[in-house]
Amino acid sequence: MSIKEIAIQCLKDESQALQDLIPFIDDDFVKAVEKIFHCKGKLIVTGVGKSGHVGAKIAATLSSTGTPSFFLNPVDALHGDLGMISSGDVVLAISYSGQTDELLRIIPFLIKRNIPLIGMSGNPDSLLAQHVCCHITIAVKKEACPLNLAPTSSTTAALVMGDAIACALIDLRNFRERDYAEIHPGGSLGKRLLLKVKDVMYTKDLPIINKDETVSNMLTTMTKGKLGLVIVLEGKKVLGLLTNGDLRRAIERNKRDFFDLDICQIMNPNPVVIRDDESLTVADALFKEKRFNMFLVLDSNNDFAGILDIREM
Repeated sequence: MSIKEIAIQCLKDESQALQDLIPFIDDDFVKAVEKIFHCKGKLIVTGVGKSGHVGAKIAATLSSTGTPSFFLNPVDALHGDLGMISSGDVVLAISYSGQTDELLRIIPFLIKRNIPLIGMSGNPDSLLAQHVCCHITIAVKKEACPLNLAPTSSTTAALVMGDAIACALIDLRNFRERDYAEIHPGGSLGKRLLLKVKDVMYTKDLPIINKDETVSNMLTTMTKGKLGLVIVLEGKKVLGLLTNGDLRRAIERNKRDFFDLDICQIMNPNPVVIRDDESLTVADALFKEKRFNMFLVLDSNNDFAGILDIREM
């Protein structure tokens, strides 16, 4: 097989493995999600090797979507870190075989402390499965690895099942975009969800003219403004907008008569506008719909307030 054929087969095998997980979204899955939802403490995710890497990602996803979680390496747990687990916590243990020694050795501690244990493995009859309050099956028919050895389909299955848990909890918690943004204040998403248009719009030295200005003065104002446009106002109300594109089209239509035109004859009387109290997420959606880089901003009285440059968001 060629490199492309091997890669395509890998994707097909892993896609099929995910489809095969659907029957495992059963009553135990529902119980596991409810147990985590009603948890008064934290969710501790644990696993060894590749399952540990997957577990760390699951814990990170859950923490970022409203479920306080962290990853605990079971090897470290056996050497003192079990003290990180408190009453009220819930443990999610991941092991594809369900027989991982380091993982099984922490179970007596959890039982003694009455810590609920959720298991995730490919074997519902494993030792892990026999000692949990609910078991989530992630069995795959074969690995995508050409040798059927390296964890590929199985780790993908565990990862996606973790995403399924996270998605269910997002809905149960009524977790919304603003909640997500509050947990991610340093990212672009947090910025777009929390900041308003008025927080980033231009308000100084704007290229503004009135409808009685000459075309020559309008061109001078546009050049000084360096935004490729001018705003036509009457008092504080927007009458229209003139862009470089509007000018080129007007010159092409009118040729030598261009400088004899009134501003109102060449401006766009219906420019796209946005309110200053809208979030940047709304502005981004408007950009994707209209495909304009700049919008005129109006305040609560529909008076002109500034210009939003989508490229500066």
